[in-house]
Amino acid sequence: MVSASASTEAASPVRLGMVGGGQGAFIGAVHRMAARLDGHYTLVAGALSSDPERAKASAAELGLDPERSYGSFEEMAQKEGARKDGIEAVSIVTPNHMHYPAAKVFLEAGIHVICDKPLTSTLKDAKALVQAVEKSGKLFVLTHNYSGYPMIRQARQMVSEGTLGEIVLVQVEYPQDWLAEPIEETGQKQASWRTDPARSGAGGAIGDIGTHAYQLATFVTGLKAESVAADLDSFVSGRRLDDNAHVMLRFGAKGGRQAKGTIWVSQVAPGNENGLKLRVYGTKGGLEWVQADPNYLWYTPLGEPKRLITRGGAGANEAAAGVTRIPGGHPEGYLEAFATLYTEAAGAIRSLRGGGKQPEGLILPTVEDGLEGMRFIQACVTSSQADAAWTRLEAV
Repeated sequence: MVSASASTEAASPVRLGMVGGGQGAFIGAVHRMAARLDGHYTLVAGALSSDPERAKASAAELGLDPERSYGSFEEMAQKEGARKDGIEAVSIVTPNHMHYPAAKVFLEAGIHVICDKPLTSTLKDAKALVQAVEKSGKLFVLTHNYSGYPMIRQARQMVSEGTLGEIVLVQVEYPQDWLAEPIEETGQKQASWRTDPARSGAGGAIGDIGTHAYQLATFVTGLKAESVAADLDSFVSGRRLDDNAHVMLRFGAKGGRQAKGTIWVSQVAPGNENGLKLRVYGTKGGLEWVQADPNYLWYTPLGEPKRLITRGGAGANEAAAGVTRIPGGHPEGYLEAFATLYTEAAGAIRSLRGGGKQPEGLILPTVEDGLEGMRFIQACVTSSQADAAWTRLEAV
């Protein structure tokens, strides 16, 4: 029989810490809202800035205990790992170049990691992080939040059940316009690190939003790219990283055909705020999903009229229903998709408490998905440098 105290512990919120995400940060606030949404986490500690004073001020704004506001992530990992009531998981929301060193020390301290994408700033660090996760035995979740949308889960199930037949074409576009001018020169925080190779890595737009596009394509279809032919450009004068990318993909063959794909990502396309769109076509039908209207999925059986499937409506399958919070007709969006990943991670962390096992059927993006994303970025950069020559992901 399970004791009352053990039962309470198993159901209690996950004690969460955060690295990065202090004053002036965008993505840290998103992660905190997502973690709070379903009530599965309590934020209790943080190293919220590399500037100790800003870290303290940020912690005070969030109501954290001053004793658990740390000047560095190394100190945080050491002290929280030694506490009986220390954090169980850490959310890493720093610029890309800090993902690996921060994740490594928390894994070594026995703490689960939830990390913003892309996995790291270099492929070398990504490979090392895979080894660190394997050695630690801890959960590692990469927050590719678009995989948490109900209609994306719907699409994934439809593809896996063969509703579309054999997949032949996959198209993803993700245009934005916020970097159409050199705002990094003004000191704008989000632009300055994303356009800096030392902090962002070898990819600009291809790393920032291209990894989202690629992960979405592979998540829904179950396909992996064998090779890419990429044309990366920096259209803003003086910019050191790409702000636009056109990529052709050859996926691994399933059945008798090799599926092909295209990805266009841009941060210099005026009139586009966050224009993520996915199209998947098979021998029996096609699917279309647009992130601006995330509760709608268009399904077209070959030779028949288009059909609209809505979140929470008639035709929604088990995969969509499992991550739907409110009745159909009420919009769910970006924060809810993020929260889906946090909620699923919380379930896995609770299952692992006291030496338990990770639940079966977990489809959260992992460190291996992150490594795949880093191979995609590097293959695109290598291909573009070779005048869009076809480049195999396994070769980089």
